Amino acid sequence: MDRLALYLSLLSWTSISGVLIIALLSFGIYNFWWIVGAAVVALLLAWPSAFIVSRRIKAGDPEWNTRGKRKNAGLVPKPGAPEV
Repeated sequence: MDRLALYLSLLSWTSISGVLIIALLSFGIYNFWWIVGAAVVALLLAWPSAFIVSRRIKAGDPEWNTRGKRKNAGLVPKPGAPEV
């Protein structure tokens, strides 16, 4: 489990949904269901984009240790556990 990607997914979801909703409003689409659809599409795109950004951040960090990855870390990481 990648904690950085979890935090980045919140940021990427709000960014992607904001862009999509502003694009809909600029095209004159004020329907509630279109806006909800844009938020759902942004929610589906948030995790892959956050995962990619997280990997790029960690790949560019010379101090990052990629060895010692844990297996079966669970859904929610433990607070004192090392990063993956």
